[in-house]
Amino acid sequence: MLLWFRNDLRTHDNPALHYFLNNTRSESSRKAFFFVSESQWRQHDWSTIKIDFIKRHALALVAELAELNIALEIVYVDDFKSQVSYLKNYCQKHKVQQVIANGELEFNEQQRDAECIKQGIVLKLFEADVIVPKGKVLNQSGQFFKVFTPFKKAWLQYVQRFGFEYLGKIGVDYHKGPSATALLDNGASSAWPLAGEFETKVMPHFFNEKLTAYANNRDIPSIKGTSGISPYLAIGAISPRFVLFSLINKFPDIIVATDSPEFAWLNEIIWREFYRHLLFHEQRLCKHQNFNEKYQDIEWRSEQVLFQAWCDGKTGYPLVDAAMRQLNQTGWMHNRLRMVVASFLTKHLLIDWRLGEKYFMQKLIDGDLAANNGGWQWAASTGCDAQPYFRIFNPIRQSERFDPNGDFIRKYIPELMEVPVKHIHFPHQYIKELQQTLYWSPVVEHKEARLKALAFYKR
Repeated sequence: MLLWFRNDLRTHDNPALHYFLNNTRSESSRKAFFFVSESQWRQHDWSTIKIDFIKRHALALVAELAELNIALEIVYVDDFKSQVSYLKNYCQKHKVQQVIANGELEFNEQQRDAECIKQGIVLKLFEADVIVPKGKVLNQSGQFFKVFTPFKKAWLQYVQRFGFEYLGKIGVDYHKGPSATALLDNGASSAWPLAGEFETKVMPHFFNEKLTAYANNRDIPSIKGTSGISPYLAIGAISPRFVLFSLINKFPDIIVATDSPEFAWLNEIIWREFYRHLLFHEQRLCKHQNFNEKYQDIEWRSEQVLFQAWCDGKTGYPLVDAAMRQLNQTGWMHNRLRMVVASFLTKHLLIDWRLGEKYFMQKLIDGDLAANNGGWQWAASTGCDAQPYFRIFNPIRQSERFDPNGDFIRKYIPELMEVPVKHIHFPHQYIKELQQTLYWSPVVEHKEARLKALAFYKR
């Protein structure tokens, strides 16, 4: 028997690992693999920072598994085809009867697993990426939900009725042995702690000190009011079932107390579930298709200069530009700002959401196909339960509302450091009066762009 780690780099609440430990007779023969396939990952537009984050966790996992007498080998191959070939040869050479792994949701990954089976590899798969099993949250007609709110209600009812399986921790010390941070201390993701530290230090601090105020602070980018858990969920270093288990342990009534301040954070976890369930039912979303097929032939503007201005944070709208600079500099962006910049690209500039989706994946440490696709199609009004096309974020109003003093803007656009608060959200007239060139002119005018967007979508 062989254990194959994929998007589940953890010993905590790992169904494949638990099965493997319970069904291997000889501890001396416990063998596991993790494939580093950067060529394949780059084809999927994974960012440098995410790949570095994965490598750090893979190195840490080697030490953790050694405590369980499991030898984890990190194998470098180009792509999924090479993974299949390597596994086939290894299984034949060592007479491996069965390969144990946790399933992966995305289309190419599922095609790879189908090829493994076709090549004679006996593959036993478990589900480890969601709280409620995919395919279990359905409406009365047996169809999947296309709107979030009824999905959420049905999801909560399922958890209340059936509970959820949580396997707990295996008796090992987190990241015992050589420090993965020391091995890659200059890596792109070094500002982010490993999952073990996040689980034992960061998450409890968030629950104790920030969660009650989360609903009020989550939209303010100058405040560190969010949990920062998304990168760990994206690479499977933390189990979503552990997240819910910990939340219920701290707030026992959270599943039914939907009007409590703490539920606002659980609501975001359910959004993650919604998009993963959606991708399970609609694999065409993996192929960059609009969920709403009536937008399939929409003729987006092909404006490379405008797209590059958006990428570089040079649109002339301070909140948009500060958000893009945060992404480019840190590999992460505040969730409220993800909505603002996505709306700006698709509604103000009328540029294809797929270009924005790709750019995000190439930059984000928490790049995840289901969530990224869902968020972009929501903003572009082409997706499942999307905002209506006539809802167009005003980037100036968003700035005034969520960064009222311009603190976040000044952090990432130091050129505007001395601009007074009353001008910080749209400083161009003020700068013009100073007869200075501190900042870029707006690439579009908001009111005009809004009218064009309405006409564009109406067609």
